[in-house]
Parts: sequence; C-alpha cells; structure tokens
Amino acid sequence: MSIQVGQVAPLFTLHDTDKKEVKLSDYKGKNVLLLFFPMAFTGVCTKELCSIRDNIALYNNTNAVVLGISVDSPFSLAKFKEEQGLNFPLLSDFNKEATEAYGASYESFIGWMKGVSKRSAFLIDKEGIVQYAEVLENAGELPNFSAIEATLANLN
Repeated sequence: MSIQVGQVAPLFTLHDTDKKEVKLSDYKGKNVLLLFFPMAFTGVCTKELCSIRDNIALYNNTNAVVLGISVDSPFSLAKFKEEQGLNFPLLSDFNKEATEAYGASYESFIGWMKGVSKRSAFLIDKEGIVQYAEVLENAGELPNFSAIEATLANLN
C-alpha cells in the first residue's frame, strides 16, 4: 500500500549521482517533492524531469527541494543528469528500499523487470508529513503538477 496524505514520510538514506549519502532528514525544515520515476533515458521520464528542470524556480521560490528517485544505479543516473542538464539531485534506490517504503514499486514492469519504481509524486512538508501523494499505475502518465503546485502554495 502506498503512503497516504497525513502520514509521516518514511525516512530513507540513498546515494546521489556523486555517490554521496542523502537522507530525507537532511531536508527537515524544507518542503520536499519526491518524484519516483521508472527508468533514466526513457521518453516519459526524460519529459517529466526536464519539465521540472525548466520550472525549478517555482520550487526554489517556495522553499521546496525536488529529489528524483529511481532504482537505476548512481552511475547511470549521473550520465542521465549530465546529458539532460538536470538541476536537482537524482537519487539511486538501487536496493529498492525507499520505493517499497512508499508503496511505489511495480511487481512486474514490462513483463519481466521486478521492483521498478512506479511514477509517483509525494510532497512532504517542513515537519515531515505527506501533504500530497500520487502513485500512477501507468508509466506513460505524468503526475498532476497543477495539484502539486497548488498544495505547495498552500504550505507557504
């Protein structure tokens, strides 16, 4: 079952594209938008993350941090981040711990891949409480960014 609005966000420690540990608790006092995505270098994931890149000021101006998370390795995420000029951290959940804690894991993706992250968005407030939660079954769909932005506006 995925995390619901009003729940305390599960804490995690993941590695970024520089292989440094990043903890959700590092962002206490900030709003955090977690974007789980299935796989780097795929069309919809590239579209989603480049849209965030192009609109990062919206999040920066509302005391929000964006963290992209997938089960890809830090090495592939580093290449993806570089090629797309992404201006926010990408975190590797290679061991699938955060993906599972947030209930955002496919049992089977495209028939044979297990444990791939479902495209999901979780907005966590400054106190660590989930204020927005969306887990998409269809990897071809994008989160409702208008609803995320409206929720974020209400937090400030």
